[in-house]
Formats: sequence, C-alpha cells, structure tokens
Amino acid sequence: MGSALILRLIAQRLALGVLLLFAVSVLIFAGTQILPGDVAQSILGQAATPQALENLRRELGLNDPAYIRYFRWLGGVLTGDFGTALSNRRDIAEALGGRLWNTLFLAGCAAVISVPLAILLGLLAVRYRNGVIDKAISGFALASTSLPEFFIGYLLILFFAVELQWFPASSTVFDTMSFGARLQAIALPAITLTLVVLAHMMRMTRAAILNVMQSAYIETAELKGLSAFDIIRRHAMPNAVAPIVNVVMLNLAYLIVGVVVVEVIFVYPGMGQYLVDHVSKRDVPVVQAVGLIFAAVYIGLNMIADIVAILANPRLRHPK
Repeated sequence: MGSALILRLIAQRLALGVLLLFAVSVLIFAGTQILPGDVAQSILGQAATPQALENLRRELGLNDPAYIRYFRWLGGVLTGDFGTALSNRRDIAEALGGRLWNTLFLAGCAAVISVPLAILLGLLAVRYRNGVIDKAISGFALASTSLPEFFIGYLLILFFAVELQWFPASSTVFDTMSFGARLQAIALPAITLTLVVLAHMMRMTRAAILNVMQSAYIETAELKGLSAFDIIRRHAMPNAVAPIVNVVMLNLAYLIVGVVVVEVIFVYPGMGQYLVDHVSKRDVPVVQAVGLIFAAVYIGLNMIADIVAILANPRLRHPK
C-alpha cells in the first residue's frame, strides 16, 4: 500500500512538471512574440527595402499565424532542434553545447563548496544556538544576503584580481585548458555564487533542524542522556532532510538559472552571457532556447526536491 501511494505521488509530480514546462514554453514563445520591433528589420537594418523585408519574413515564417509558429518551434525542440540563430546563422543546439557545459561546471563548483558548508554551518549554529558561534554565523548570513551578487563580484575583483592579483578579473575559458587552469579562471565567479546562496541554505538548515528539535522524541533522547551532537546527528537531522533538500535544490536551481549577472560581470562564456548577447541583438530563437533550458532545469530540480520529500516522509513509507 505504501509503495503504491509513493509511486502514484511521484507520477503525479512528474506529470505536473511536464505540464508546467509546457505552460512555460507557451509563455516564453508568447513573450518573445510581443517584444517591440521587427526581427526582419533588425537583421537587415534600416536601409532594407520593403521587398527584402518581405522575403526575409517569408523565409523565417514570420507571416504564419502564431500558433503554427509555436508548434513548429515546439516540434523542433522535442527533436533536439532549437533552430538557427538569426544574428550569425549558426545552429543554436551546437552553440549551446559548450556554453551549457560551462554554466554547469561553474554552478557545480559553487555547489560543491556551498552545500556541505551550509549544512555544516547550520549544524554548528544549532549546536551552539544563542551562543557566540550561532550569532556570528547568523550575522555573516545576514550580511551576505544583504549584498547583491554584482556588488560581491566587483568587490572580489577589486581585492583578489586588482589588488592581490591572485585570480584573473575575467573568467576566460577554452576547451584546451587544464582542469587546474579552469578552476583558477572560475574561482571568483564560483566564490561569488557561493556567497550568494550559502547564507540562505545555512539559515534554512538551521530553521529546519530547530523546528525538529522541538518534537517530543527529541526531549526523550535528551532524557536518555544523549549528547547534543548525537541528538542532532541521529534524531533531528534525518527528520529535517525533506526541507533541507528542498532548499538545497532551490538554490542549485538558482546557481544554474541565476548565473546571468555573474557571467556578465566576469565575462564568462556560459548560458547567461550567451543570452544577454543575443537579447541585445533581438535574436528571438536563441532567447527562446535559453529560456526554455533554464525553465527545464529549474522545474526539474524542483521535481527532484518534491520526490525526495515524498521518499523521506515516514508517514508514506510506513502507513498505518
């Protein structure tokens, strides 16, 4: 009975995720269609003749009804064809491959640092709650969340790239770089992303564990004489997994989707920089492709968080 219920809930989450992604694709397509200006005009320039504009619109299918253009675009996406960039006539899927890898590498490095550190700081804050360590960690978290990522990025550039010259100010990477050289190149944007998400994950970890610590079985464990660390590790932490995983997944989604500002600051050749470059050129197919990939990543990570929360729920795994 419990396994069937869990499978049904997981299937519902997956179906909801697919439906949500379909709805987002409609919004992305509609949003790019109502942008001001004329795509054909932006490609050919102001000196283009009316006949040249009409020929290009016919070639790009801009004269077709919106719903036909949407299903044509959606059909291509489902087969892995994101179309061709209008600005340079390059295949979008081919151009996105390397940039998506760069963004995932940057986000992954930031996650490897921030997730364990956030959980560790959250546990320390709970272990020494209302003490000097707890107040120091909470103060750092409050200061970190108060600063926007562009400000943190420019501060890191000023101190570590300009003054100390430990790391490069611009994160230029290429395929033939060694792993160590690539890590050095992305050090500053990775630290920036870490500082942005670390505080939120740490505070939510602390809040989730403290909420569990108010339960009756925690009081029973204390009466048995267990140490505070053992109570947190063996009793509180396992029952706080669901909310912690949820906030971790949300921040991982931000690391991938919210890198646009950081990539622009450090001139990092990832998805965010690619999006900004082509928004300025009004390259609608590129904007649609990047927006849909970001949405798919965000929805996918949230689905994983929901599924982990379902699997971690003892009431579902051990129904009465």
